[in-house]
Amino acid sequence: MSADLAPLAWVVGAGGLVGRHLVTALRRDGWEVRTCNVPWDDEAAASAVLAEEYTRFSADRAGRRWLLAWCAGAGVVATSEEALAGELRVFERFVGLLGSDAAADDDGVVFLASSAGGLYAGSSRPPFTERTAPAPLVPYGRTKLAMERVLTDAAARTGVRVVLGRLANVYGPGQTLGKPQGLLSQLCLSDATTRPLPVFVSLDTIRDYVFVTDLARMIVRCAELARAAAPGSAVVKVLASGRPVTVGHLVGEARRVFHRPLRTVTVPGGRGQVLDLRLGSVRWTEVDALAATPLAAGLAATAADVRARVVAGGPLDRR
Repeated sequence: MSADLAPLAWVVGAGGLVGRHLVTALRRDGWEVRTCNVPWDDEAAASAVLAEEYTRFSADRAGRRWLLAWCAGAGVVATSEEALAGELRVFERFVGLLGSDAAADDDGVVFLASSAGGLYAGSSRPPFTERTAPAPLVPYGRTKLAMERVLTDAAARTGVRVVLGRLANVYGPGQTLGKPQGLLSQLCLSDATTRPLPVFVSLDTIRDYVFVTDLARMIVRCAELARAAAPGSAVVKVLASGRPVTVGHLVGEARRVFHRPLRTVTVPGGRGQVLDLRLGSVRWTEVDALAATPLAAGLAATAADVRARVVAGGPLDRR
């Protein structure tokens, strides 16, 4: 491996919350980072762009330490199976490109941002860890599990090292606010617009919230640790704060941070949402210490970002 070249990363989905902050973290650590605009609403065009960019990335990574991070995904818990099927097909085609150019001394890692909530929704006996058998309840979770299996098979076939990152509820500055996800960001939006917040789950619902800048650092550290794994390994890692809270506690904390009342409206719905999704980790536990941002501090940073976007009057969805 050349000591003269910076490590090379390609972040697929760099326009999303996790991808954008991962790009920042990598560049801060001296990585050369590639991104690309993918027309996700056109399945064939998306696959074509990804194939072209992969060819370029593959040629440029030779002799360098590299990371390919898949942080893309437009689906949420309520997304239909039909809508998610196209997303899965694009991913399958992309993964099919891996390994065709792998060398015996390849020093790279592929990271997949998966969903702990989607995968463990039907699992029993929380807190859920890497040893917990996934039991998705809705198409969103089943799609994430299918993506993990596709990538695990590719690792075994090609020798590529893989990290399957099962993410807790991610929040922070820059989250897309136009999709029905991200309760914490939606709390901030409700405060900034003075509109009541619809809550689709019981207030005693338990979730783990991880601040996105912490998460980005956790992903970078996982990529470093994965390089010591055996070729063809697919390592599962739960990425969470380890500090679960109820939705009621989160709403109360938001009121305290905002210094004013916050109106909520309970709305029936919440398909695929379960009461207790506490998370834990038994693998690479040194990574967990990077989830250091207190909820109040993360909430304040997110609220400041949301207020600034509302005041500016621009689109609330960052692409």
